[in-house]
Amino acid sequence: MKRGDVVVIEFPYADLKGSKLRPALVVQRDADNARLRDSVFAMITGNIARVHETTQLMVDPSTLEGKSSGLHGPSAVLCGHLYTIRQDQVVATIGHLDSEMMGNVNECLKIALSLV
Repeated sequence: MKRGDVVVIEFPYADLKGSKLRPALVVQRDADNARLRDSVFAMITGNIARVHETTQLMVDPSTLEGKSSGLHGPSAVLCGHLYTIRQDQVVATIGHLDSEMMGNVNECLKIALSLV
């Protein structure tokens, strides 16, 4: 598993009373992905109503930048909605974001985590 991979995971509801299969982005650094059993993921949603916010990043698979994402339609990476799960809980890897898109994710994460 590599940083920038778009995967499908069982994402828990906020109340922890259920979960839903949904895409997520691996945001943890590769060195930790290799040595640990857990990884950090940012949720991806098809609800793009708030993609203009600085803590969300638009990924459109109809564009050159988003083509390799494996997503079915325009989606938002929710950089303020992070979750840690065991790597063996990943259902599938469906795509990958390129280095330019991951640079944008880095900026989005910095804002979401008040690192700037």
